Amino acid sequence: MARKTGRRLLSWANSPCHLQFNPFVLTGYRPTSGTLGCVYSLFYLHNELGNIYIHGSVLYHLFMCHHGGSRVYTRLLALDMCGVWLANSLGALPMIHCTLACWPRLRLLALVAHAFLSTIAGWQALTARSTVARLRAFGWQATAHLLVFAVRGMGLGTGAPGSLPCYLRTEALALLGGLVNVARLPERWKPGAFDYWCNSHQIMHLLSVISILQLHAGVVLDLIWAAHHAYACPAD
Repeated sequence: MARKTGRRLLSWANSPCHLQFNPFVLTGYRPTSGTLGCVYSLFYLHNELGNIYIHGSVLYHLFMCHHGGSRVYTRLLALDMCGVWLANSLGALPMIHCTLACWPRLRLLALVAHAFLSTIAGWQALTARSTVARLRAFGWQATAHLLVFAVRGMGLGTGAPGSLPCYLRTEALALLGGLVNVARLPERWKPGAFDYWCNSHQIMHLLSVISILQLHAGVVLDLIWAAHHAYACPAD
């Protein structure tokens, strides 16, 4: 399929240095090209094709082979990290709001603290030098989310009864996707066998999409619960 393009795909060793982040994906790399060449790559087989279509935003993976080199790639990666950061930051706000609905002052404090931790996480993710460091950067947010889960799980907080399992699945799937991506599985076990399909980055994308759908389901339940005021706060 790739031969019809008239372009010769590259091996890992011949690809640009800033794209040599997975030594277990050996072939199928796109040659550097301009904007039209990147768009053209939507229509032939290469090892980023699945990532482009699975990704929530196609910009990062579509233009990562742009002839602008590492400068363009770094900016696109920053844009991608901003998207991940927004999903983690904004997605938690309804959860915190509903969990602490009966304690307005504590709720405000928790929201401010979450905003502060999210700012730290965003900065660390944008300045991270490796995949492991980027995953670690979101640990601040994950810790804050787990504390809120604990409050609700122990019956101290409020919220829709069915939303907590959705939130737990959200965090578990996101963490699993990040670990798979860092571990480079399954291609680490058999380099070259997963160059085009089912490599760690594609698996991470799929798990991330499912994770966001779980977050959406939990938020919808909480917002419906809050809209109907279907709760009673304990007496002071």
